[in-house]
Amino acid sequence: MTATDRRLPDFVREHDVDPVTLDIIENTLSNTRYEMDRVLETTAVSPVIREQSDQFPLIADRHGRMVIGQFGSAINTILAHSPYDASDLRDGDVIALNDPYMCEGSISHTPDFLILRPIFHAGELVGYASQWGNLMDVGGTAAGSMPITASSIYHEGMRMPPLKLYDAGVLNRELLALFCHNTRVPKMVEADIKAIAAGTAAGAARVIELCERFGRETYLEACDAILDRTRRGLIDLIRTHLPDGERFQFSDLADDDGLGHGPIKLELAMWRDGDRLHLDWSGTDPQVPGSVNFLLNIEMFKMFAGVFLIMAFAPELVFNDGYYDLIEVTIPDGCALRPRFPAPLGNRLSLMARQFDVVDAIFSKALEQFAVTGGYGTSPNFIYSGTGEDGTPYQILEILYGGIPARPFADGLDGHSWWPLFKAVPTEYLEKYYPLRVLSYAARTDSGGAGYHRGGHGVAKRYEFLADGFISYQDDRAQTYPWGLQGGRHGAPSRKTLRRAADGSEITLPSKVENVPVRRGDQLTFATAGAGGLRDPLTREPERVATDVRAGLVSVAAAREVYGVVVDERGEIDASATRDARASHEPGTDPPLEFDFGPVPETPVLARRIADERREFDSWMARESRARSEQAQT
Repeated sequence: MTATDRRLPDFVREHDVDPVTLDIIENTLSNTRYEMDRVLETTAVSPVIREQSDQFPLIADRHGRMVIGQFGSAINTILAHSPYDASDLRDGDVIALNDPYMCEGSISHTPDFLILRPIFHAGELVGYASQWGNLMDVGGTAAGSMPITASSIYHEGMRMPPLKLYDAGVLNRELLALFCHNTRVPKMVEADIKAIAAGTAAGAARVIELCERFGRETYLEACDAILDRTRRGLIDLIRTHLPDGERFQFSDLADDDGLGHGPIKLELAMWRDGDRLHLDWSGTDPQVPGSVNFLLNIEMFKMFAGVFLIMAFAPELVFNDGYYDLIEVTIPDGCALRPRFPAPLGNRLSLMARQFDVVDAIFSKALEQFAVTGGYGTSPNFIYSGTGEDGTPYQILEILYGGIPARPFADGLDGHSWWPLFKAVPTEYLEKYYPLRVLSYAARTDSGGAGYHRGGHGVAKRYEFLADGFISYQDDRAQTYPWGLQGGRHGAPSRKTLRRAADGSEITLPSKVENVPVRRGDQLTFATAGAGGLRDPLTREPERVATDVRAGLVSVAAAREVYGVVVDERGEIDASATRDARASHEPGTDPPLEFDFGPVPETPVLARRIADERREFDSWMARESRARSEQAQT
């Protein structure tokens, strides 16, 4: 699919709103986004929203264009797939859906539940408030509704098309009951859906207040001006920082689809043509049978590309749909980033995060003064479910984090999310409400790629299960590595180890598993990947290396062997030995690799390794199933 509309948006003109009023309205809307988040977090019940903040709000204008938000707007697409159009909507209406294919991937899998609320002032439509959050479960073949073995989106739970959850303020109780009845945690899902709706109500209230304060026409004009301000700002960034006509290209590999198919190549080409930026994913591999396909919404990807330039060079600009006509995107139908219905999408995060890595790399090639390395490669999720001793079912969904890329001015962040506002679930919460114990939770020593600026470190979280149950999770970067840049080293891959309490045996699990049986006393060590380093590690100041040693981030051995810094266990530097160690690292005759992808074999060899690993795991799961069945019979 290609988006190539070159007509100027209708908001590109002179605007009759004074700068002070415009700034007040823009900042009020920016703060409203955070208020919507806060309302949702304090009224939701599930840990994935209440504790981890897995939700995204936006405020759109009356034409459905995002004025403030993060993911771009799919409002017009949603209305096109609904029984309604804008003229059918009334004050108090609330549309809800969770089908990714009916919003072009604006929500990316079935647990994402989106609420769309039209906003009226004195009977006239003035905009929309929208918010979505990740529900704990919407049915399907595995707890959490992200089955690794899904071969169709029909396996991934309840799918609701855009329908009115509230009609003129009246809750459609039958629709809500039908949806929640098809989930494993209906009370929690119902509470979270109502909380998402409450978040959009807060957004609508603030828009109405702005219309009352400044007048409706002034508010509508300000929305156009905010869109135009961002558009003009991005034109300046494109002209200033990107060379005209030069083509840049980069590809990276995701491990696999969880069914033994992989690796999966994402390839992006980018070039500038005047004020416009072209981004072409035509080199990307076809869609895969498993559930890692990512339905990349074109408007959302335009947002991602623009956000990179804004955050790097003009953070005072707000993210919105104002620059949609400046970026032209090509994503072939049937590729892994544009799968055809009914391809499964539940574990799309591996490709979602990998496209961030690819965008980072392509901009690092295009911008001489900018460089960002490869990151931990996904947003790993972990699900533990079963039935407690009192007969009550339990289910936890937790998102884990890893190493964030090294940057031109600093090290990468350790154990951090791709999304800045996400948080970790407190250990006290997990241990109070679920039958498990967190034995340790720490950054992984030496997992961040070495460099003058080192990559962020992954985390290792060790769980002990206090009841028999099942675990499912998805992760990536187990077969591939977060790449280093400009002489920086690659980061460490991810790893999962299950230790059986019965005999002390250990098994290394693949990066994506579903419904693995665990027994009381078993332990899982969930280790996420680090990120790549930037520039030669031998140029890093010895005191910075020693600080990392004292913090447990870099080992004494790695300090000597990789950084050429001799320190003791307390982090005390031996200056003389350090000079000798660095002098002994004779530079090679070849220049350092621009990108260090780590020891990844050629694609055919890697593909065989991935397929063999899945066959071995499937055989092990079959033996576990037989043993569990025999135990139940006796």
